[in-house]
Amino acid sequence: MRKYEELAKAIVEGVGGKDNIISLAHCYTRLRFKLHDEKKAATETIKNLDGVVTVVQSGGQYQVVIGNEVGEVHDEIVKSQGIADGSAAEKTEPDKNMNLLDKFVDIISGIFTPILGVLAASGMIKGFTALFVALGWIEEKSGTYQILQTIGDGLFYFFPIFLGITAARKFKMNEFSAMAVGAALVYPTLSVIFTGQPLYRMFEGTIFASPVQLEFLGIPVILMNYASSVIPIIAAIYFASKVERGLAKVIPAMVKGFMVPFFTLLIVIPVTFIVIGPISTWAGQIVGAVTTGVFNFSPILAGFFLGAFWQVFVIFGLHWGLVPIMINNIATSGTDHIVAMTFAASFAQTGVVLAVLLKTKHAKLKSLCVPAFISGIFGVTEPAIYGITLPRKKMFVISCIGAAIGGGMLAFFDSQYYMFGGLGIFGYPSFVNSAINDMAGMKGAMMVSAAAFMLGLLMAYPLYRDKEEIKSTVVPKDGNGLVEKEFFTSPLTGTVRTLEDVPDETFSSGVLGKGVAVEPIEGRVVAPADGTVATLFPTGHALGLITEKGTEILIHIGIDTVKLNGQYFSTKVKQGDRVKQGQILVEFDMDKIREGGYSVITPVLIANFQQYLDIIVTEKKEISYTENLITVIA
Repeated sequence: MRKYEELAKAIVEGVGGKDNIISLAHCYTRLRFKLHDEKKAATETIKNLDGVVTVVQSGGQYQVVIGNEVGEVHDEIVKSQGIADGSAAEKTEPDKNMNLLDKFVDIISGIFTPILGVLAASGMIKGFTALFVALGWIEEKSGTYQILQTIGDGLFYFFPIFLGITAARKFKMNEFSAMAVGAALVYPTLSVIFTGQPLYRMFEGTIFASPVQLEFLGIPVILMNYASSVIPIIAAIYFASKVERGLAKVIPAMVKGFMVPFFTLLIVIPVTFIVIGPISTWAGQIVGAVTTGVFNFSPILAGFFLGAFWQVFVIFGLHWGLVPIMINNIATSGTDHIVAMTFAASFAQTGVVLAVLLKTKHAKLKSLCVPAFISGIFGVTEPAIYGITLPRKKMFVISCIGAAIGGGMLAFFDSQYYMFGGLGIFGYPSFVNSAINDMAGMKGAMMVSAAAFMLGLLMAYPLYRDKEEIKSTVVPKDGNGLVEKEFFTSPLTGTVRTLEDVPDETFSSGVLGKGVAVEPIEGRVVAPADGTVATLFPTGHALGLITEKGTEILIHIGIDTVKLNGQYFSTKVKQGDRVKQGQILVEFDMDKIREGGYSVITPVLIANFQQYLDIIVTEKKEISYTENLITVIA
């Protein structure tokens, strides 16, 4: 991950710094910047960066072409440079074309990603403090314990303030007003009132029965403990963002600077205490009860399921939906079973990586395995997933099997998180029950993670084969031995063009791959070979296939068609689907795309062309779906 961090920093500096960036997005292969002044960008310097393919300036965008790793580089820029979440971002709200699940994941990831590092660090400090007490190294009455506990617990106690900042960035409102809302929720004086004698009780005889400690303008206020809470502050800031924007439209500009925050706080904080806070807290308790109930219905089955699919959730970003549930469960009940069941997944993945490292004879793959193994030990498995196991499908499945068994074992031993802490080996202290100084959960987690690691290693080692050992059709070449050939039919019907005919330097120069282009006469793309949909961009304009023999094929429908945001494209498959040659992948409306001013010429590229002796394209001028378009020679 270090290389992405350094590359992200260098790219931001190269485009003229953070202040020169209006917005940032990415498509299948490129980072797409909108800059205040493109003349400030050091284009030649960026082109020469290790990890950058080239730079294209087109359509008002400054496009830095990365290739297959564009997603990782984009995420690193968002995380380390704060572009998408800062005031320089032009658009941080979810795209209107997203479905509800995508919008939910986008909001949650946008709110939690900026604080995830310090959140894990604080949890680790709390975890190690609990561990040191359980081991008898420090006493709870000692000053050392008090300071360590303060360091670890400070973030969690004032969590609404931190979430107020990140939620404000996501919902686009004044961050300091949002902090004030969060601070009000954890105001110490109200905490004292919360523990006092109630005036009376409301909703008696229901699950919402609550004491009323005070009134505001005669309206009863049900005080809740908002320290470490998640849902109330996010709901409050969403409401506050709407109030603030409404006030900004009606308050005169000369007094807007202080009157908008004045009325925002005066409206939002009472409404939060009276309505939003209690309802959100009850919702959080219901979520915690439901997730615990689902787990208790069949703990081992839940462990198997969560363990097996955790890495799949990570690939598609769905794991963000479980992170706030985990934090909410710890805040409401003190423990979390749900995400705890996924703890063994990183160890199973790392065991598979070690098997590949020990078995492969390829120096380049070995060089990828070493850092992936090290990062995996510390719970960071993206290098292992994307670089090692996912491209070798069987290895990824084995890691999921090991994770599933590990999840079932964790459930069997009733392992649970008592705090949100570190990843990998740094996650062990999260299983220590500090309330009774019990280390049984941590010992169980250590045994299960070791078992998952060994399962991944022992299952993967005998089954792993280097790709070159997979035999395919062979033909003699110049009498000097045998070579492998793989044939691909055309994914489109139309006129064959050379890459030089493509009106985009990135494709015409061949830096993204070798191949050919097709000017289609029919708005349909079919699979050129049996394989797996490795990548499918949400807009449907580009997709990548990996054949059963490991060839990576990129099909990019039209030029700059990402700007259509999926309009006129209809995908017929999903990312991860196995497809057969001739199967329809995407349909598109050529006429509408052309009317929008876009070319529909479609590059068909072999992305991993460096692994082959030669890439041969057809000499035909017109091509149909059943005819060979490209031949690769290994």
